[in-house]
Amino acid sequence: MASSAGARAAKSFRYYHVDNFTENPLEGNALAVVLDADDLDTVTMQRVAREFNLSETTFILRPERPESVARVRIFTPQVELEFAGHPTIGSAFVILAEGRLSGRKAFTLDEQIGPVPIRIEGDDDPLIWLETPPITIGRTFDRDTWARALSISADDLLPDVPCRSYSAGVPCVFVALRDMQAVDAADVDERGMRHALLGEDKPICIFVFTPTPFGAYSRMFAPRLGIREDPATGSATGPLAAFMLDYDLVSAPDHSRFFSEQGTKMGRRSILHVRVDDVAGRRRIEVGGKVVPFATGTIRLPTYEKTE
Repeated sequence: MASSAGARAAKSFRYYHVDNFTENPLEGNALAVVLDADDLDTVTMQRVAREFNLSETTFILRPERPESVARVRIFTPQVELEFAGHPTIGSAFVILAEGRLSGRKAFTLDEQIGPVPIRIEGDDDPLIWLETPPITIGRTFDRDTWARALSISADDLLPDVPCRSYSAGVPCVFVALRDMQAVDAADVDERGMRHALLGEDKPICIFVFTPTPFGAYSRMFAPRLGIREDPATGSATGPLAAFMLDYDLVSAPDHSRFFSEQGTKMGRRSILHVRVDDVAGRRRIEVGGKVVPFATGTIRLPTYEKTE
């Protein structure tokens, strides 16, 4: 972590406020993107994210790799994340809007998890895709305990499907439910969640969903990350697709293209597109979405001499 040693004069930083995984302002998942933030230290970035108080705030810095166009650091109001979906998509949109791609349609962003491939589809109203980092499969959890933690009945859980952790950087427990009404009824009890996690001390998200003809209807809770409920979770949608394919839950006609609807219950409907390919025997999952600019502005902050 960077430390500060002696504040310098205040400096202005431009930022965008964008809504992600939507074509409509005031829907989707909001994101603040602070440009040219190389002079900010980690502590200040975290304080800025707390000030914006959105599910995530990103900071655009100079890239670390010659093939990347930028380095992106991602913060919730409480912690820094290795990777997250809507911050990646929204940051790519802002970099595109700033004219920093020189016409490129494919590039990478440096994130804490490593380089994340990005693809731009279309020109005037682009669909922006990220390639999900490698997915790991974790523990299986007790179904009845999770039903109680979600304030629903065990009968609301989809039969014969485990509650299991999958991760593409942020571990999530996936809980499959019978229908959309059960998804809307879910409400995380934090005490019950701690019991359901059986001592798991990592920051972890709870992802509830039900299969639909178009893909999935979903909600995500992450109180350990300072996020009561997230309107759209791109980092969990790749693992969601893997989970659904592993347990034969995809009913969309084309199993390689479907989408997850998330955030509807909280009034911020989001559409997260999924594309699944087989590349040299390896499952590759892309998550894509539209982005709508909402506001731009300037913040003034003290900057510091940084030491690592």
